[in-house]
Amino acid sequence: MFIGNFVTIKMKTLKLFVFSFFAALMILSVEPVKAQCAMCTANAEAGVKNGNTQTRGINKGIMYLLAAPYLAVAAVGYIWYKKYRRKDVDINMRKENFHLN
Repeated sequence: MFIGNFVTIKMKTLKLFVFSFFAALMILSVEPVKAQCAMCTANAEAGVKNGNTQTRGINKGIMYLLAAPYLAVAAVGYIWYKKYRRKDVDINMRKENFHLN
C-alpha cells in the first residue's frame, strides 16, 4: 500500500514538473512579432497620416479574423454541452446525519 501511494505521488510530481517546464519554456521563449507584413504596415501608417479611413477597415478585418475561431469553439462547446449533458440524474442520498469524527 505504501509503495502504491509513493508511485502515485511520484507520478503527480513528475506530471507537475513536466507541465511547469513546458509552461516556463513557452513563457520565456516569447519573441516579439509583427502582426502585419511590411507592405500592410506601410499602407496603414501612410493612410493614417493622409487622413484615410482604410486603416479602420483593416482593424475591423483583423478583429473579424480574430473573433471567428473563438466563436467556432464556443459553438462546438455549446452543441457538445447540449448533446452530452445528463438530464435525468437522480441523487439518492440517505437521510442520515454526517459524522465527521
